[in-house]
Amino acid sequence: MAGVNLATMTSTDGSKMRVGLVAGVEGEYGVAEKFGVTAGVLYSMQGVKFNALGVDLTYKLDYINVPILANYYLTKGLAIKAGLQPGLNVAKKLKAEAGGVSAEESLGEGVNSFTLAIPVGVSYEYNSFVLDARYNLGITSALDVSGSEHSVFSFTLGYKFGL
Repeated sequence: MAGVNLATMTSTDGSKMRVGLVAGVEGEYGVAEKFGVTAGVLYSMQGVKFNALGVDLTYKLDYINVPILANYYLTKGLAIKAGLQPGLNVAKKLKAEAGGVSAEESLGEGVNSFTLAIPVGVSYEYNSFVLDARYNLGITSALDVSGSEHSVFSFTLGYKFGL
């Protein structure tokens, strides 16, 4: 599966969404006729954009996320889903732009290496293609600053095959 993230953080005033890639694999186990459990590994570009004192700043925080979801099928192919998603930070950069000049540097301290989110969403499968839309609500702070939980909308397209 691959798609796009629209990411921000919960308490960043005047923030804009960081648009990024989400891609990976998920596997599903059918527990009952209308119920399944999925687990996956996704590379996810998250973070936030905002302006501070006339400087455009972008926190580029990338993760390996492991979504574990319960899927309930309302009808054939249409599922609602919810679960937990631990995430491991794999890249942390801060980009600053002002007056046509930009600089980017790696962040050392201040970024938590582990986050936890609650993903909720809906998916639709047709002819083995799966369209998935999720909202991931962060429940742990991404930065050492309180109130810096991730808020991410993800839209993906995948292909489902049996093993």
